[in-house]
Amino acid sequence: MSPRRTLGMLLALSLLSGCGALSAVSDASARMDAYTLSPVQVSGDPSPGSRHLVVELPTAAGALASDRILIKPVPFQAQYLPDGRWTEPAPALVQTLLVASFQNMGGFRLVGRTGAGLMPDYTLMTEVQAFHAEPAGSADAPLTVRVAATMTVIRETDRRIVASRSFTASAAVASDCTFAIVSGFDGALRSLLQATVLWTTAQVGTRP
Repeated sequence: MSPRRTLGMLLALSLLSGCGALSAVSDASARMDAYTLSPVQVSGDPSPGSRHLVVELPTAAGALASDRILIKPVPFQAQYLPDGRWTEPAPALVQTLLVASFQNMGGFRLVGRTGAGLMPDYTLMTEVQAFHAEPAGSADAPLTVRVAATMTVIRETDRRIVASRSFTASAAVASDCTFAIVSGFDGALRSLLQATVLWTTAQVGTRP
Protein backbone atom coordinates (compact mmCIF):
# COMPACT_ATOMS: atom_id res chain seq x y z
CA MET A 1 0.00 0.00 0.00
CA SER A 2 1.38 3.42 -0.97
CA PRO A 3 1.98 6.06 1.76
CA ARG A 4 -0.52 8.37 0.07
CA ARG A 5 -3.23 5.71 0.11
CA THR A 6 -2.46 4.80 3.73
CA LEU A 7 -2.64 8.41 4.92
CA GLY A 8 -5.88 8.84 3.02
CA MET A 9 -7.31 5.84 4.80
CA LEU A 10 -6.34 7.34 8.17
CA LEU A 11 -8.18 10.53 7.26
CA ALA A 12 -11.20 8.43 6.40
CA LEU A 13 -10.96 6.70 9.77
CA SER A 14 -11.31 10.05 11.51
CA LEU A 15 -14.74 10.43 9.94
CA LEU A 16 -16.06 7.13 11.27
CA SER A 17 -18.83 7.19 13.87
CA GLY A 18 -16.78 5.09 16.32
CA CYS A 19 -14.53 6.22 19.12
CA GLY A 20 -12.22 8.18 16.83
CA ALA A 21 -9.01 7.71 18.84
CA LEU A 22 -6.90 8.01 15.70
CA SER A 23 -8.57 11.24 14.66
CA ALA A 24 -6.81 12.99 17.55
CA VAL A 25 -3.57 11.02 17.39
CA SER A 26 -1.44 14.16 17.55
CA ASP A 27 -3.42 15.84 20.36
CA ALA A 28 -1.15 15.43 23.39
CA SER A 29 -3.30 17.57 25.72
CA ALA A 30 -6.06 15.00 26.28
CA ARG A 31 -6.23 13.01 29.52
CA MET A 32 -4.69 9.54 29.16
CA ASP A 33 -6.21 6.47 30.79
CA ALA A 34 -3.78 3.70 31.77
CA TYR A 35 -4.17 0.20 30.35
CA THR A 36 -2.57 -3.14 31.11
CA LEU A 37 -2.69 -6.52 29.35
CA SER A 38 -3.33 -10.12 30.40
CA PRO A 39 -0.87 -12.96 30.99
CA VAL A 40 -1.61 -16.47 29.79
CA GLN A 41 -3.99 -18.31 32.11
CA VAL A 42 -4.49 -22.07 32.47
CA SER A 43 -7.14 -24.09 34.26
CA GLY A 44 -6.04 -26.21 37.19
CA ASP A 45 -2.73 -26.23 39.00
CA PRO A 46 0.39 -25.81 36.84
CA SER A 47 2.91 -28.66 36.77
CA PRO A 48 6.01 -27.58 38.71
CA GLY A 49 9.51 -28.05 37.34
CA SER A 50 12.88 -28.30 39.04
CA ARG A 51 14.71 -25.37 37.44
CA HIS A 52 14.84 -21.65 38.14
CA LEU A 53 14.28 -19.09 35.37
CA VAL A 54 15.04 -15.37 35.31
CA VAL A 55 13.30 -13.17 32.74
CA GLU A 56 15.49 -10.18 31.96
CA LEU A 57 14.03 -6.78 31.14
CA PRO A 58 13.42 -6.84 27.38
CA THR A 59 15.29 -4.48 25.11
CA ALA A 60 13.46 -2.27 22.63
CA ALA A 61 14.64 0.53 20.40
CA GLY A 62 13.31 4.04 19.92
CA ALA A 63 9.57 4.51 19.94
CA LEU A 64 8.94 1.05 21.40
CA ALA A 65 10.66 1.88 24.71
CA SER A 66 7.74 3.98 25.97
CA ASP A 67 4.55 3.69 27.99
CA ARG A 68 2.62 5.25 25.09
CA ILE A 69 0.47 3.14 22.75
CA LEU A 70 2.25 3.18 19.43
CA ILE A 71 0.53 3.66 16.07
CA LYS A 72 2.45 3.43 12.78
CA PRO A 73 0.43 5.12 9.99
CA VAL A 74 3.25 4.15 7.62
CA PRO A 75 6.26 1.89 8.31
CA PHE A 76 8.66 4.78 8.88
CA GLN A 77 6.38 6.97 11.05
CA ALA A 78 5.65 6.64 14.78
CA GLN A 79 2.71 8.29 16.55
CA TYR A 80 0.93 7.65 19.85
CA LEU A 81 -2.70 7.49 20.90
CA PRO A 82 -3.58 10.71 22.75
CA ASP A 83 -6.01 9.26 25.30
CA GLY A 84 -4.34 6.04 26.44
CA ARG A 85 -1.04 4.70 27.71
CA TRP A 86 0.33 1.49 29.21
CA THR A 87 0.66 1.18 32.98
CA GLU A 88 4.44 0.84 32.50
CA PRO A 89 6.85 1.14 29.56
CA ALA A 90 6.23 -1.55 26.96
CA PRO A 91 9.45 -3.53 27.70
CA ALA A 92 8.63 -3.66 31.42
CA LEU A 93 5.03 -4.61 30.64
CA VAL A 94 6.19 -7.50 28.44
CA GLN A 95 8.55 -8.65 31.22
CA THR A 96 5.73 -8.56 33.79
CA LEU A 97 3.46 -10.60 31.55
CA LEU A 98 6.19 -13.10 30.66
CA VAL A 99 6.91 -13.76 34.35
CA ALA A 100 3.21 -14.16 35.16
CA SER A 101 2.64 -16.42 32.14
CA PHE A 102 5.53 -18.72 33.09
CA GLN A 103 4.23 -18.87 36.66
CA ASN A 104 0.69 -19.63 35.48
CA MET A 105 1.66 -22.31 32.95
CA GLY A 106 4.23 -24.11 35.11
CA GLY A 107 7.33 -26.00 34.02
CA PHE A 108 9.72 -24.16 36.37
CA ARG A 109 10.19 -24.32 40.12
CA LEU A 110 10.74 -20.57 40.40
CA VAL A 111 10.37 -17.73 37.90
CA GLY A 112 11.45 -14.16 38.60
CA ARG A 113 13.00 -11.09 37.10
CA THR A 114 16.49 -9.63 37.22
CA GLY A 115 17.31 -8.15 40.60
CA ALA A 116 14.90 -10.37 42.53
CA GLY A 117 17.77 -12.30 44.17
CA LEU A 118 16.99 -15.54 42.31
CA MET A 119 19.95 -17.78 41.36
CA PRO A 120 18.76 -18.99 37.96
CA ASP A 121 19.52 -22.12 36.02
CA TYR A 122 18.43 -20.33 32.85
CA THR A 123 17.86 -16.74 31.75
CA LEU A 124 15.42 -15.61 29.08
CA MET A 125 16.54 -12.58 27.09
CA THR A 126 13.98 -10.75 24.95
CA GLU A 127 14.28 -8.18 22.19
CA VAL A 128 10.94 -6.55 21.35
CA GLN A 129 10.86 -5.72 17.63
CA ALA A 130 7.22 -4.77 17.10
CA PHE A 131 4.51 -3.60 19.49
CA HIS A 132 2.18 -1.34 17.54
CA ALA A 133 -1.05 -0.96 15.58
CA GLU A 134 -1.11 -0.14 11.87
CA PRO A 135 -3.71 0.39 9.12
CA ALA A 136 -5.07 -2.85 7.70
CA GLY A 137 -6.94 -1.59 4.64
CA SER A 138 -10.26 -3.26 5.55
CA ALA A 139 -13.55 -1.56 6.34
CA ASP A 140 -14.51 -4.37 8.74
CA ALA A 141 -11.14 -4.35 10.54
CA PRO A 142 -9.38 -1.04 9.78
CA LEU A 143 -6.39 -1.76 12.04
CA THR A 144 -4.02 -4.62 12.80
CA VAL A 145 -1.98 -5.00 15.98
CA ARG A 146 1.45 -6.53 15.46
CA VAL A 147 3.79 -7.83 18.15
CA ALA A 148 7.15 -9.47 17.51
CA ALA A 149 10.08 -10.47 19.68
CA THR A 150 13.23 -12.55 19.56
CA MET A 151 13.70 -14.84 22.57
CA THR A 152 17.08 -16.23 23.63
CA VAL A 153 17.58 -18.82 26.35
CA ILE A 154 20.92 -18.67 28.20
CA ARG A 155 22.26 -21.50 30.40
CA GLU A 156 23.78 -19.87 33.46
CA THR A 157 26.31 -22.59 34.28
CA ASP A 158 28.45 -21.61 31.29
CA ARG A 159 26.52 -18.63 29.80
CA ARG A 160 25.99 -20.52 26.57
CA ILE A 161 23.07 -19.87 24.26
CA VAL A 162 20.70 -22.82 24.43
CA ALA A 163 18.34 -21.62 21.71
CA SER A 164 17.04 -18.47 20.04
CA ARG A 165 13.84 -17.92 18.09
CA SER A 166 11.70 -15.08 16.77
CA PHE A 167 7.97 -14.97 17.51
CA THR A 168 5.28 -12.89 15.84
CA ALA A 169 1.56 -12.48 16.40
CA SER A 170 -1.15 -10.19 15.12
CA ALA A 171 -4.80 -9.36 15.75
CA ALA A 172 -7.41 -7.58 13.67
CA VAL A 173 -9.08 -4.56 15.31
CA ALA A 174 -12.65 -3.77 14.33
CA SER A 175 -12.61 -0.04 15.15
CA ASP A 176 -10.30 2.84 16.00
CA CYS A 177 -11.64 2.99 19.58
CA THR A 178 -8.78 2.97 22.10
CA PHE A 179 -10.36 0.09 24.04
CA ALA A 180 -10.66 -1.96 20.84
CA ILE A 181 -7.02 -1.29 20.02
CA VAL A 182 -5.94 -2.33 23.52
CA SER A 183 -8.04 -5.50 23.21
CA GLY A 184 -6.19 -6.24 19.98
CA PHE A 185 -2.87 -5.88 21.80
CA ASP A 186 -4.16 -8.21 24.52
CA GLY A 187 -5.08 -10.98 22.10
CA ALA A 188 -1.92 -10.72 20.00
CA LEU A 189 0.44 -10.59 22.97
CA ARG A 190 -1.21 -13.50 24.79
CA SER A 191 -0.70 -15.61 21.67
CA LEU A 192 2.99 -14.67 21.60
CA LEU A 193 3.36 -15.27 25.35
CA GLN A 194 1.88 -18.74 25.16
CA ALA A 195 4.13 -19.73 22.25
CA THR A 196 7.15 -18.35 24.11
CA VAL A 197 6.42 -20.25 27.33
CA LEU A 198 5.83 -23.55 25.53
CA TRP A 199 8.98 -23.15 23.44
CA THR A 200 11.19 -22.12 26.37
CA THR A 201 9.96 -24.97 28.55
CA ALA A 202 10.63 -27.45 25.73
CA GLN A 203 14.19 -26.14 25.23
CA VAL A 204 15.05 -26.34 28.92
CA GLY A 205 13.33 -29.67 29.41
CA THR A 206 15.69 -31.41 26.99
CA ARG A 207 18.86 -30.26 28.74
CA PRO A 208 20.50 -30.94 32.09
